[in-house]
Amino acid sequence: MTISPRRNVRLLDVTLRDGHQCLWATRMTTGMMREIAPLLDRAGFEAIDLVGGAVFDVCVRYLRENPWERMRILSEWVTETPLAVMTRGQSLFTFEFFPDDIVALTAERIRAQGMRYHTPYDALNDIRNLEVPVRAARQVGLYIAAGIVYTLSPVHTDAYYVGKVRELVALGVDAIYLKDPSGLLTPERVATLVPEIRAACGTLPLHLHSHCLTGLAPATAIRAVALGVDVVHTATSPLANGASHPATESVARNLTRLGHDPGVDLALVEAAAERIAYIAAREGKPLGVIAEYDEFHYAHQMPGGMISNLRSQLKTIGIEHRLSEILEEAGRVRCELGYPIIVSPFAQFVVTQSVLNVMGRERYATVPDEVRKYVLGYYGEVAGPIDPNVLDRVARGAVPVTERPGALLEPGIPSVRAAHGPFRSDDDLLLAAFYAAPEISALRDAGPISTDYPLAGTPLLTLVREIARRPDITSFHFIEKH
Repeated sequence: MTISPRRNVRLLDVTLRDGHQCLWATRMTTGMMREIAPLLDRAGFEAIDLVGGAVFDVCVRYLRENPWERMRILSEWVTETPLAVMTRGQSLFTFEFFPDDIVALTAERIRAQGMRYHTPYDALNDIRNLEVPVRAARQVGLYIAAGIVYTLSPVHTDAYYVGKVRELVALGVDAIYLKDPSGLLTPERVATLVPEIRAACGTLPLHLHSHCLTGLAPATAIRAVALGVDVVHTATSPLANGASHPATESVARNLTRLGHDPGVDLALVEAAAERIAYIAAREGKPLGVIAEYDEFHYAHQMPGGMISNLRSQLKTIGIEHRLSEILEEAGRVRCELGYPIIVSPFAQFVVTQSVLNVMGRERYATVPDEVRKYVLGYYGEVAGPIDPNVLDRVARGAVPVTERPGALLEPGIPSVRAAHGPFRSDDDLLLAAFYAAPEISALRDAGPISTDYPLAGTPLLTLVREIARRPDITSFHFIEKH
């Protein structure tokens, strides 16, 4: 390996957002973060990832915690390190597109809660879908690290990614990150891709955000740093690996051994790890496990959490044994649909179409509206050619749109006010734009977020500390004595 000169390399912590999203089905509560967040705050990270995508959604639908309130609370606990919010560009925290005025107001409210770092991306890498989110974030003073999403296909070449990076640079972002949601990056591809996009970034910092689904992400990250990556996204060890990210502790040690300075206080990270391990024990939640390499993963490219959910759904209707067949079909469908990136919502679209194709009387006999809208350009540009026979069947003669998708939508704030107002705050208005009335009522009925969690001073932390250091133990639980 060619080692770059000694330099400072930053780590961005994803424990409080993507870590538990990947391994705990996004079920970390605000109270669980109370003693973890201040430790991570003082550890020296580039930023701390807090809210975005599934976290916002699960807060509302399942935890009954107001995500705006979570942001406010954490901004009081975390005072040294910027807190980051991830959005899906024009889709914000959901799967549907929102009008420009809703997107702009969301940026205002993110900043108002004390967030300082914004990491937007578009699931199709259509940079037009980032124009409004980036402009709105810049206007309210958020630091913008914009993402391009990595995938494998004949059309997603190094030249393709260089072009996308240049478009982002032209938007006036502060940094760029390469987002690898399915853990597809390899050290070999990094060797050609990273130098090219590093050059396209100019003076802007380049981040790497890669999941460990193939087990390659830790090695890939170290190789990427040697080739010019400035910031690596990592998770505290109990919530690292598997479907999550490389472990902060091991990445920091490896970088140090290679002569770099990650600038992270590992004593504080390890103290946070002890508390996370304790919560895992108390709640019966798993610890991250290093994934075995699986060549089939490169064919279907489905995230691990999606596969487990699909297996569960198929089991309920008695066809769990057809999972491999459906995943094989997913690879074929993706090719026919012009190689959409397997990330939300297009991962869900491809899987749904694959199930329908496998279970139906013939392929594409039934086509969901979302797949048809994708083919017609309502979510953005399609990267590759769509199979002509599939296009005829799916489009049904409709003419694809070529405009920026957000420009096709009428302003949303007036209609939300008319249908659901008046509102006590703009935060409430946005919740009404994102969710149906029953969800908002249930959230309101739940009351303020509880920040209590039985953690501080427990003698079990000593026991958990020893258990967490055992490499042969991947999950554990205890029974409280009342």
